[in-house]
Amino acid sequence: MVSSNDFKNGMTILYDGHMYKILWFMHVKPGKGGAFVKTKLRDLRTGAVIDFTFNAAEKVEKAIIDKVTMQYLYDSGSSLVFMDMETYEQIEIPYALVEEERKFLVENMSVEIEKFGEEILGVILPDKVTLLVTKCDPAVKGDTKTNALKDAYVETGLLVKVPMFIEEGEKIIISTDTGKYSSRA
Repeated sequence: MVSSNDFKNGMTILYDGHMYKILWFMHVKPGKGGAFVKTKLRDLRTGAVIDFTFNAAEKVEKAIIDKVTMQYLYDSGSSLVFMDMETYEQIEIPYALVEEERKFLVENMSVEIEKFGEEILGVILPDKVTLLVTKCDPAVKGDTKTNALKDAYVETGLLVKVPMFIEEGEKIIISTDTGKYSSRA
């Protein structure tokens, strides 16, 4: 158990049957009445973000989240298959849990899997990934005054805006936070 007075950003808690990550908190001591703690919480199962107020010193259960490094093996058609590099145990994660992450995963990539007991919460990608450009429009001559961008598709099917000098067959670095081009590999 942890007191609401001891909250920290990034802490995970169990409250009212839900598992939350604390995104932001603030201790409030009004002139009248008791102190309280305002928070912004992300539900780790649904991804929903809510604002919630706790009484000062209210006790909540702390959720212990494990992070396991695993290797992405392949797409089975309805889920993604990962392997634990130490035990060689394979797990399948349904598409619903990795909707956004699928766009950045290539075979044999190492990622962290968040687990609560045996329940899988999601995949943590590296900050940047290197992907191969499989299709892009040719550059338009003379359009160099502005920071002109063109569409390019990478090996995972993700559409990325890239500078005019990027061509098919090149490897580029993409930020997994924004999904935007970062640099050439």
